[in-house]
Amino acid sequence: MSEIIEDKNTNLDNVLTAQDLQELSPLYEKVVLALKQVYDPEIPVNIYDLGLVYELNINKKRSVYIKLTFTSPTCPMAEQVLEDVRTSTLDVPGIEDCEVDVVFEPAWDRSMMSEEAQLELGMDGDFDDDYNEDDFGY
Repeated sequence: MSEIIEDKNTNLDNVLTAQDLQELSPLYEKVVLALKQVYDPEIPVNIYDLGLVYELNINKKRSVYIKLTFTSPTCPMAEQVLEDVRTSTLDVPGIEDCEVDVVFEPAWDRSMMSEEAQLELGMDGDFDDDYNEDDFGY
């Protein structure tokens, strides 16, 4: 029984209060702005607007967790993009640590892009099933 209580107490350390949220909200926005400075060199749209960032969390210790994907599992620039994500995030004043996980489920598709990204790439938002990775040079 004490093991369960210890686990609950450990998890409560990660629960954010309303005050925590108020304090971390500006930091979250700064991390989003930092991620909007990261580009796959082969695509002229930032990774955030491309919809590659699936999850972004900041905890009380000001550690950032990012779950992201790529337009293709064979992205030749993946390591460079990941390094840029880490560097840009850690350059945000107040951020202490950054962990990045790459996932491929759910698979990325063009519908995940922001309207700005669609316009930048000359897409009309009418996504059909004949999309393939060649659309992005892979």
